[in-house]
Amino acid sequence: MSKRRKNQRAATPSAKRERVRDVFVPRPFEGLADEPEWIALRELVPAASAPLRLTPALTEEYGDRPITLATVLPMAAPAMSRQDGRVFIGLQRHQQSGDVSRDLAESLLCALRTEPGAPVAVPPLPGPGPRLQDILADGPLEITLHEGFEFWLVPEAVDDPTVQASLERANAAIYPTVRLAAAPAAYWCRVPEKAHVRWVLPEDEEAALDALARLSAAGSLPLGESTKFAGMFRAHGRLVPVWDLPEDVPASDWEEPVAGFAKRYAEALAETGPLDAAARRSRQGLLGRQLTLR
Repeated sequence: MSKRRKNQRAATPSAKRERVRDVFVPRPFEGLADEPEWIALRELVPAASAPLRLTPALTEEYGDRPITLATVLPMAAPAMSRQDGRVFIGLQRHQQSGDVSRDLAESLLCALRTEPGAPVAVPPLPGPGPRLQDILADGPLEITLHEGFEFWLVPEAVDDPTVQASLERANAAIYPTVRLAAAPAAYWCRVPEKAHVRWVLPEDEEAALDALARLSAAGSLPLGESTKFAGMFRAHGRLVPVWDLPEDVPASDWEEPVAGFAKRYAEALAETGPLDAAARRSRQGLLGRQLTLR
């Protein structure tokens, strides 16, 4: 056998690596009690957390360790297993498959299998397996918004200069965000030179779009004077309308206008029958005003 053939054989693996098939799931949080809030935390909110509970079977297997859902973790890591036994999973991460629910479930299970304090290794494509809907004791999310990412830290890391420098950089990227009581999964935020209200609608896209079209035809889309309906974007199978607001008006002043819009929206949803000509034109206009921002 020639030297070249030997080298070729040596470079050829003896067994083929199994290829992980990716599957796209358009509504990864479907079936969870707070589907719109899961979407909002992943797409809209910079710094927030919520406790999670495992199913009884998994609690018996892994113990009753405190588990925290975080919008984002240090370096956008998928999960952390802290020295004190707490487990964190991050919603906003660099690598992901087509099924966000499967990604998060695998991240959580990997963290539970990891020794406290050790780095958590999570595969970029987890392949088939349990999803959040399979491993969590479902219920409403108890969301806490944070002005900074200090909730990441273990007490012994607070005085570490390197940790503090990293924390300051992360905190500098946070824009003010307030969860509104007027509607579930509605958030006010202030970005440079303007403010927004963004609301993850719970209804199917077609029903939500028809209702918004009826409101648009009636001139009822704005939240009030000096506001503008900026458009909407799709996120995990749900529509997210966005309003531009004056930046100098505090979040609390928008509770009543958002509650009023939520009432108009509910009434428009309840209307039956086909859209009239004006609403059909408005519907086409809304489709042309889809946003790409988060």
